[in-house]
Amino acid sequence: MAIELSPELTLTAIDALAQAGPPDGGFSAGSIDRVTDVLVDTPEIWIGAAAGGAFGAAIGALPAFIFTGFLVIAGALGGQGATGVGAGFGPVFGPHISFAGGAAAAAYAAKQGYMESGFDYHNGKDIGFALGSKPDILASGAVFGLFGIASEQLLRNMGFPTDPIAITVVISALVHRLVFGYSVLGAVSSKANGRFDMGPFEREEMRDAGTVPGDGDKSGEDRLAVEPWLPNMYKWSHVAAIGIVAGAMAGYITGVGGVFFGFGLSAASLIFLNLGVERIPVTHHMTLPGATAYVAVTTSGDTAIAGLGAVPALVFAALFGMIGALIGEAFQRIFYAHGDTHVDPPAAAISLSVSIIAVLAIVGVLPTSVWVPGTYGGF
Repeated sequence: MAIELSPELTLTAIDALAQAGPPDGGFSAGSIDRVTDVLVDTPEIWIGAAAGGAFGAAIGALPAFIFTGFLVIAGALGGQGATGVGAGFGPVFGPHISFAGGAAAAAYAAKQGYMESGFDYHNGKDIGFALGSKPDILASGAVFGLFGIASEQLLRNMGFPTDPIAITVVISALVHRLVFGYSVLGAVSSKANGRFDMGPFEREEMRDAGTVPGDGDKSGEDRLAVEPWLPNMYKWSHVAAIGIVAGAMAGYITGVGGVFFGFGLSAASLIFLNLGVERIPVTHHMTLPGATAYVAVTTSGDTAIAGLGAVPALVFAALFGMIGALIGEAFQRIFYAHGDTHVDPPAAAISLSVSIIAVLAIVGVLPTSVWVPGTYGGF
């Protein structure tokens, strides 16, 4: 028998994030009127987003995201939509605002030569570094907070079938690379056999002179030839293994705190990573797809896969945890390891993996995509 979600907690999460489609399933496009209802008729949302982006810049992107995790846990366990899950994903603490603003501010500060953080990679990737109260740094975060709310609300209210928060984090990072004069893809070192080769990192090889920019701490030739996102977690077998574990765990605990509970725990656990504890895995791009898949396949309906019991449902959760993990690793090898600023692999993985769930719901394989905009949530 499937583990049941608390209706109150489920509705809290769905009310906060879902853009439900028609009751007969399938896809339902949004409208520009929905976008303007939020962005024009509620101008205070812009002030919140600017403040949130500046907040992420001041304390650092990673600490800001940890705040998100604790707020999501509080909302999931307490069922307080406006002060819990809604606050964690909203226009101040949402990752598309505070985390993206903090990441952009780090890229800006590194470009200006403000950062000497001692980070092993280019300082523009140091999302754990608090940037303080310098007005232009706060302004850079605020601007990207504004970009975040505009992008997320456009995607959500137009019914784009993915996680609008996660995809906005990715788009924002690519934009900040363009705006601040960084390479969008990053330059592959001659010492690497393509973008997917992590060998130069394992051999501790450095960049050739004049091939990449330096920062406040080091010159270009003092940088590693390849800079993997997580030095302790990039081997495919390791990534797949932790993905299976995290996905299964997240599926199981939906019965305790709903579909976003595992994500909140994963995000909050990064406080240990920020404090320097070694080998802490990053798992929110595994727990959210895993929990979403679990709820989708345990929901009853007239589809190919529906109403499964707990054991096969947990297998699906583990599968989607692994899918999220592997997508994240592939993304980091393409966009992060050879670049100069932080482009978030988990955000890309969440966006792509929940889009798979959405497509499966749209074509009738799954009874619901649970919370993904543009598709029927089933609640």
